[in-house]
Amino acid sequence: MQRRQFLHHGLTALPLAAGSACLMAASPGTPRVLVVFLRGAYDAASLLVPLGSSFYYEQRPNIAIARPGSAADAAIPLNAEWGLNPVLIDTMLPLFERRQLAFVPFAGTDDTSRSHFETQDSIELGQPLVGPRNFQSGFMNRLAHVLGARDAIAFTDQLPLTFRGAVQVPNLALNNLTKPSFDARQSQLIAGMYQDSALSGAVQEGFAVRDEAVRDINGTGMSADMKGEMLAASRNAITAKGFEGEARRIARLMRERYHLGFVDVGGWDTHVGQGAGSGYLANRLAELGKGLAAYADEMGPAWSDSNVVVISEFGRTFKENGNRGTDHGHGSVYWVLGGAVRGGRVVGEQLPVNAANLFQNRDYPVLNEYRALLGGLFARLYGLSAGQLQQVFAGVTPRDIGLV
Repeated sequence: MQRRQFLHHGLTALPLAAGSACLMAASPGTPRVLVVFLRGAYDAASLLVPLGSSFYYEQRPNIAIARPGSAADAAIPLNAEWGLNPVLIDTMLPLFERRQLAFVPFAGTDDTSRSHFETQDSIELGQPLVGPRNFQSGFMNRLAHVLGARDAIAFTDQLPLTFRGAVQVPNLALNNLTKPSFDARQSQLIAGMYQDSALSGAVQEGFAVRDEAVRDINGTGMSADMKGEMLAASRNAITAKGFEGEARRIARLMRERYHLGFVDVGGWDTHVGQGAGSGYLANRLAELGKGLAAYADEMGPAWSDSNVVVISEFGRTFKENGNRGTDHGHGSVYWVLGGAVRGGRVVGEQLPVNAANLFQNRDYPVLNEYRALLGGLFARLYGLSAGQLQQVFAGVTPRDIGLV
């Protein structure tokens, strides 16, 4: 490779540097918001399990999370209606019990295209679905503009759509695990270049984690087309594999300098071999949980004014498909966690989980529209006026569901 190519690809492949010593300290007490976008549409019904629904178990004979107490990998009850995937018992359950984590089921966008790319773009723009769209105006950039912020950042390979706009926002690439930047020969050459240097261990670890993530995807039994769709839907986002280390690096930068951040995590398009309380999806959720718990831990005292919002472009079909997976759906479950979050609850508008309440006879409906939901959250966090909120989400009446 030419030196320029190495600098372009190599710097994004190495672990994120924690060089925050020369950065200005973040103002204490200012709310910090990190949006985590799960690209590929994760199966929310395998995260937040509708325990009281016999319909759930009828529709998912192979991939349902077992009822509490019925198996070693059974759901962990959160209340009478909902349970948590058991792989999150050591990471997210403690935050839920400390009332620092809330779940919002039946959440998402009214976009019904079920296209990864169209719906991801729609959410990141945060603009009305009807009428012209400005692809140079993402909702997080508009929020940064309203806040007069100079401390927003994207932890992504390229500047995401949500941060395009009037405010100049930097992007800092993390390890790209879904689409290797180097083949095996190039990896060996680069590792050799760093041999006996202070970065040798980090370089070796980065390549090892990347290779393990690729092996995970290859081991799902997917066809070449399905693997290609999963990678495309991820849009070069990092995978959950290895997210814990990256989350700690993100936390150090958010703690020291930034108040508004965005990171995307790919690998959630589970058409085949999804698994139940264990398996492919459970492993991804476990890694994501470790990363989010690590972020909370690394924030230290700054966790008290930190907020993390986990979203995805849409949910998945309620009924499992013939490949023991799920297909593109509609409503999802959002996560909101942070030191000041009024957690320990499953909040927002809800319906019984049964056949009559499915959207188009196949998916969770969207009852908690994301722009209204986030608008209500931002208004409470930042004390935004009605006019300011209209600059962020035009035409929306914000809904404050008491998340903070």
